[in-house]
Amino acid sequence: MVASGSPNPSSPAPASGGAKAANPAPASALRHSDPGAADRSFPLAAITGHGILKLALLLAAVDPGLGGVVIAGGRGTGKSVLARALHALLPPIDVLNLGSAATSLNVDPGRPDEWDSAVRQRITELGGDASGADPSGADPSALLPTTVIPAPFVQVPLGVTEDRLVGAVDVAASLNAGAPVFQPGLLAEAHRGVLYVDELNLLDEGVTNLLLAAVGSGENRIEREGLSLAHPCRCLLIATYNPEEGAVRDHLLDRFAMALSANQVLELGQRVEITRSALAHGESSGDFRAQWQEETDGLATQLLLARQWLPDVQISREQIGYLVKEALRGGVEGHRSELYAVRVARAHAALSGRDRVEADDLQVAVRLVIAPRARQMPPPDPDQPLEPPPPPPPQGDQTPEEEPEPPEEPDQNEDDTEDEDPDEDDNPEDAPPPSIPEEFLLD
Repeated sequence: MVASGSPNPSSPAPASGGAKAANPAPASALRHSDPGAADRSFPLAAITGHGILKLALLLAAVDPGLGGVVIAGGRGTGKSVLARALHALLPPIDVLNLGSAATSLNVDPGRPDEWDSAVRQRITELGGDASGADPSGADPSALLPTTVIPAPFVQVPLGVTEDRLVGAVDVAASLNAGAPVFQPGLLAEAHRGVLYVDELNLLDEGVTNLLLAAVGSGENRIEREGLSLAHPCRCLLIATYNPEEGAVRDHLLDRFAMALSANQVLELGQRVEITRSALAHGESSGDFRAQWQEETDGLATQLLLARQWLPDVQISREQIGYLVKEALRGGVEGHRSELYAVRVARAHAALSGRDRVEADDLQVAVRLVIAPRARQMPPPDPDQPLEPPPPPPPQGDQTPEEEPEPPEEPDQNEDDTEDEDPDEDDNPEDAPPPSIPEEFLLD
């Protein structure tokens, strides 16, 4: 649950400064996101415990395309509180203000490649350049009508239909236009924001597959009822469920980058603070948030800077090989684990203010991505030390791949272990796994 307390000590220290303030959203933007929702949410910095979950959510916010987060936990463990607290930290987004409901769902003015024919036609009607190019070399978005709105937070209800999720034909508008008119669904509304799914295990199987396919590809394609179109769906997916009400199939969990547990053991004092802070927030959410405003602004600024630094973060071939080796040690199936782990490591480096992945980033990726997927975790050998993660690539012109390997090293290793059991060294699966705390594994 939640309580007042210090921010997560295991996460990087927040940067100084305040978060970028959002301009007031127009009335047309209220259907995307309630501007007052962030003011009513519980501050992420005030949540007691859940250090690994808070870090995982921040990493997913740094790189929304890495695959999302699914949180398993019992009743009253603060799963939905965590999701809404993260949403309050997201920076506002700049969208095209085209004056049409069908063409103004969070369209990014800085990405003309994502504009569909309806958006380009509307831009032309408004006297703009639908190509998105400016002969003078200036920013093309500066010449278009734009509006700043809060990042959307869209919750998928349990009884949602396929039409409401992916979109359908607007019957009334189609009759007036004499042609099929697309009515956007929840996936379109959540574009560039948060898509929250509560009770994932109780959601319809067909709806779940459509949702994960759209979020995983970053695009929602509609081929139905005379419609043939596609729109971007780049959102941060957060899902929660209670294992007591039913399990989630393994192949669905594998579609998320990080699958963690919200269950934690709290001391008496922590539970008392949870009660006190929950009551204080209920009596006056504004006063309670004011107590944590400095920490909240620091996290928001840190998140905003990490998003800007992420494209410049570098990871070496040896570091990728380390993540792949850890996945093999754990008996992880498929390749999603190492793909997600690489992105998590880069996001953690950006959140820490670095442009190169280091050993700490690799260890976080192993704990958050690979450990929950592990099928076999053999006990470590106390006589054999763990292999440390490889260092970041050197700053010079020579890359790690160009460094020659001593040709005599394999022969020397064979001589040193000549009297030992050959099967023990030939089988890489017998190597000791990384030291992973049990709280990072799903129940």
